[in-house]
Amino acid sequence: MTADDPYVVPAAAVFNLRDLGGRPAVTGSVARGRFYRSGELADPRVVADPAVVGLGLRTVVDLRTIHEVRERPDHVPDGVTYLHLDVLADMPPQAAADQARLMSDPHAFAQAFGGFDAVAQMQGTYRDLVTGGAARTGYAAFVRAVLAAQGAPVLVHCTAGKDRTGWASTLLLLAAGVDAEQVRAEYLAVNPAVRRAFAPLIERYVASGGSADLLAPMLEVRPEYLAAAFAEVDREFGGFTGYLQDGLGLDGDEIHELRTLLLDTDGRD
Repeated sequence: MTADDPYVVPAAAVFNLRDLGGRPAVTGSVARGRFYRSGELADPRVVADPAVVGLGLRTVVDLRTIHEVRERPDHVPDGVTYLHLDVLADMPPQAAADQARLMSDPHAFAQAFGGFDAVAQMQGTYRDLVTGGAARTGYAAFVRAVLAAQGAPVLVHCTAGKDRTGWASTLLLLAAGVDAEQVRAEYLAVNPAVRRAFAPLIERYVASGGSADLLAPMLEVRPEYLAAAFAEVDREFGGFTGYLQDGLGLDGDEIHELRTLLLDTDGRD
């Protein structure tokens, strides 16, 4: 952990690695050392990184598209179960290719998409994370992977660990009874790490005459993105409990067990 952000787990081979534990809930707090989030695990050094190995992970859940996985496959320590859940599988294949083009050639991306509203696009993506068929199937499977781990450490990630992973983290925190202010704080807390990770890309783009304002909405998290997801939850399912039950198909026993696993009710770390 770091002094300025107690939820950060410094790691040489993984960026944006965070422990979801420690956030206060209605009863107790979220258990530390059980639920982690991060950016991609594509660096081969991950398997021997002391910070990652020291987590004692049981399961790694990868929320990236199949295109992203093929381009930059995960490396996980020995004995860790790897689960790929493409929560944007019903996205048109070209969209995944466009994301890759953004990372490799932002000028080509800008020429193709310079006129589009990036903020509105991101809000639409967040609505898809709530109601899209692949997203509902994927996040339900993610919750059941957490249940199957029975309190053993689970790490969830996508590419930057900000949007798909941000919703996965939000899902867990809300299920634990963490209030909306704390949920938003965790969601937005990844921005420093994400901005550092993408800084070289933006600097190259700006140095060659591009505008950072075009890329920034897609390379950070913003309150209005999470607000779009919450509004979709309320509109489609009448609230978060309805989302868990009707959106993800979880039954009452699963929801109760999830909350029990998430919470540290007696002060243990």
